[in-house]
Parts: sequence; C-alpha cells; structure tokens
Amino acid sequence: MIVNYGYRDGSGDYRIVIDEDKCSGCGACIEVCPESLFELYENDYDETKAKIKNEVMKKIGYLCPGFAVCNKQKEKNCHSVCEPDAITHTW
Repeated sequence: MIVNYGYRDGSGDYRIVIDEDKCSGCGACIEVCPESLFELYENDYDETKAKIKNEVMKKIGYLCPGFAVCNKQKEKNCHSVCEPDAITHTW
C-alpha cells in the first residue's frame, strides 16, 4: 500500500510518500530525520512500518526542506538510508 502524508495548498503539493510494500520497518529514516517527522507503527498485519507523525502532517512543507535541498545539505537523509527505496517527496 502506498501512503501519502501531507497536504496541498496554494503554494504546492507537500507530501511524503511511503510505499509500505517496500518499507522494511528498519527505522533508519527516524534516526536521520533532523525534524523527527517519522515514527514506527504496527499495521493491520502486525508488520512494523514507518509513518509520518500525525502531529506534523499539516506542517511537513514547513518542517522538511524536501529531498533536493536535504540531499545537498546532508550526507544522509531519509532517501539515502532507505535501502528498499520506500520514501519519496513530492516537492
């Protein structure tokens, strides 16, 4: 299942997308996210998966600089540590 976290407003579409079929639940994204946007949870099939915290979902565009900026500023980011390539950004 592909899960979209975030929102769309007049300035753009700000979503972090997690492909739960690819996510291994390793938690590496949690360790590298400077804004602590990610957390682990157990889905309906008792599998551990990554998700965006509910309390930051409507602030993603303000808290996260997006993949392109983060990739330039940091050696490690949620994309680079996600071996199954389960995380994408829309901006």
